[in-house]
Order: sequence, then structure tokens, then C-alpha cells
Amino acid sequence: MNLAYDYPLLGAFWTVMWIFLWILWLVLLFRIIGDIFRDDTLGGWGKTGWLVFVVVLPFLGVFVYVLARGKGMGKRAERQARAQQQAFDDYIRETARGTPGNEAEQLAKLSEVRARGDITDAEFQQAKEKILH
Repeated sequence: MNLAYDYPLLGAFWTVMWIFLWILWLVLLFRIIGDIFRDDTLGGWGKTGWLVFVVVLPFLGVFVYVLARGKGMGKRAERQARAQQQAFDDYIRETARGTPGNEAEQLAKLSEVRARGDITDAEFQQAKEKILH
């Protein structure tokens, strides 16, 4: 009797499939552990209980966690992504604005240009307003 596993290509397929599923499960396990620590609504005992459940009975713990708290898990991940994006945007704005003393340097250079006569007083006032606002 020939089994499907006797064919080398099918054996390779099953091996690759099991490896893929195992890696997928490990990624899910670590994502759940990260979500347990990230969740601010859970107290210390709740976090400990879920962590023990997921570590001691990993397969059952992961599936129960996803069923019980999967929807909130997505919302927490979205909230964290938004917070990281906001922090990145704030950093970019702050960096693009320059140092706090930069306005004084720009005004000093602008005064030198006016003193040389390269710009009029009206142009100086317009440029000064741009720098200060």
C-alpha cells in the first residue's frame, strides 16, 4: 500500500507546512505575551493569570486568549501604532523647527542684511514676522 507520504515532493510540502504553522504559532504566542504586558486595563493579577495560562498551557492558552481578548488586542495594537506615529511626527516637527536659539540667529542675520542695504525696512519687517511666527 502506497501512502501519500511516500512521494518526496508531498513529504517536502508537509514539512514546509508544519514548519510554517509552528513559526506562525510562535509569532502569535509572543504577540499575545506582548499584548498582555501592554494592556493597561488588566491589573497585576490579571496579567499574571493570563501569562501563566499562556505559558503553562500554550496551545489552549493562546486560543482562549484570542477568543476572549482578540478584538481588544487589535484595538490596543492600533492605539500603540497611532501613538508611535504621533511621537514620530512630533519629533520630525521639532527637528525641522530647529533649536530654540535659531530665531535669534536668523534675526541677527536679517539685521546684517538690512544694515548692508540689501533689503528695505518693509522687507525686513515681513521677514521678521515670518521668523517670529
